[in-house]
Amino acid sequence: MTAGLRIAVMLDNAVSAAQVRTLLPGAAGSLVVAAGRSRLTGLGVDGAVFHELGTLDPGAAVELLGRRVGGERVAREPAAARELVALCAGLPLAVCVAAARMAARPRQTVAALAGAMTQETGRLEVLQLGGERAVRSALDESYRCLPPATARAYRLLSLPPLTVLTGPLVAAACAVPPSEADRLLDDLAEAHLLEDLGPDDATRAARFRFHDLVRLHAVQCAQREETAAVRDRTVRRALEWYLATATAARALLSPTHRRLRRDYVFPVRPLAFADAGAALRWFDTGRGELMAAVRTAADRAWHSVTWQLVDSLQPLFLRLRPYDLWIEAHRLGLEAARRAGHPQGVSRMLTTGGSGLYNAGQLDEAVVWFTDALQDAKAREDRRAEAQALHGLAQSHRLAGRLPLAESLFAQALALREAIGHDRGAALSRLCLGDIALATDRPRQARSLLTRARTDLLAVPDPYDAARALAFLGRTHAHEAIEDHPTAERLLAQALEEFRATGSLHWQARVLEMLGQTAEDRGDAATARDRYGASLDRYATLSPSDARRLKERIRNLAPPPATP
Repeated sequence: MTAGLRIAVMLDNAVSAAQVRTLLPGAAGSLVVAAGRSRLTGLGVDGAVFHELGTLDPGAAVELLGRRVGGERVAREPAAARELVALCAGLPLAVCVAAARMAARPRQTVAALAGAMTQETGRLEVLQLGGERAVRSALDESYRCLPPATARAYRLLSLPPLTVLTGPLVAAACAVPPSEADRLLDDLAEAHLLEDLGPDDATRAARFRFHDLVRLHAVQCAQREETAAVRDRTVRRALEWYLATATAARALLSPTHRRLRRDYVFPVRPLAFADAGAALRWFDTGRGELMAAVRTAADRAWHSVTWQLVDSLQPLFLRLRPYDLWIEAHRLGLEAARRAGHPQGVSRMLTTGGSGLYNAGQLDEAVVWFTDALQDAKAREDRRAEAQALHGLAQSHRLAGRLPLAESLFAQALALREAIGHDRGAALSRLCLGDIALATDRPRQARSLLTRARTDLLAVPDPYDAARALAFLGRTHAHEAIEDHPTAERLLAQALEEFRATGSLHWQARVLEMLGQTAEDRGDAATARDRYGASLDRYATLSPSDARRLKERIRNLAPPPATP
């Protein structure tokens, strides 16, 4: 019947390449489109071109909904329509089923259907027509086709509260070799049960994720087919992998910081990072996953995992300054360390959490946290922790403008750190005393303190804090009592480059602001405006209060000359 004809054939729900080959027309110029739940990679030898259909973007999903139920009906409830298609996770079948339900119920509002779907356990049940669970049936069919090991991975990988899956994480969560983990991910992507996100920027590992409705189906399969003990072990393995990897990243980024204990239940193989820059990129791109891990550990009362995870995230908080996450994590970590009965963990959470509070401008609460840390350290006769608490308390008062009190506390911290031989801590206290000397118009004293701090921090080595000392040293040379602007500019420019090397966006913004102040000091308003603008660009994503200060600086500058 079709010999010699140029025809187009649409083959839907194809299971295998062999099934499609029997239906390929022999005439030249014909076209076959084969759609299936798996990739049908075997058709590549037949000259097939592959096109992966992703999920619908929100606008397209709303348009599809409107075409099925009427544009006016959807237009009356735009917010509810966006919520509904989001609950459908961009899956066309889910949107079509939701639309058909609405079409059969002309008086039902979009909000009512969206409300029914917000109950997580009932989302798949809502998406049915005439008793047929359309979306669940489609997922069940894909699931039944999986080999046993792949089906097990599908179930288990839905359990950790993580949206991005990589081979090393899968190997840890499923307790399989890395090569097996990669194969399982490929099999699930081949069956279109995972979406391929491309390689990770920091580690180049392939990344995958579940769509929301697919994850929900996989969770229900796990609850039906896996024991509670297996489900718990899977989540614990995943969280411990994040703990081990974050700890390894912290060791690269903060090698001079004192390391606290780590408690693992299962053997774990963390990621290996090429360098500190890769470790910081991993922290940055994975901050959502890492915080989800912290919250899950806290919810499950895994106290040691909780506070140790928070401790391992310190470079993320210090270098990238996500203040809301910094404070939330430490509230959870402090409670967990107390429940775990780990004094050093409590002390660490109080001091690093207090730093988050004062950096976020919550100075009174920061004073409370550092006061608690100081009392705790004295009770335990831990002189190093006592010096750390004094230093943090001093910084809280410094930022609150109580400079004499802050200077006294920094001096106490310095004396204690010198007495116990904590060279890096002593250098940090000198750095802060130099900052106060500069703020109280003692630039030559500031220069002496900051020069010593810079030398000692380079010797540790601690390049991040050494760059901080260099930045303050640059501003010291710009003081009117010294007024060596060329040296100030040179030192600040060097500090900016050092902060670019360490990846600290906050301190890049801070040094650009200092460069703007230096230009303003010597009467160059145009250069000051450019530098303040560059600083504002960085602060805009980090700190609203700092961004407001930069906008005020720019407003207070002399207006630029009129263009002739």
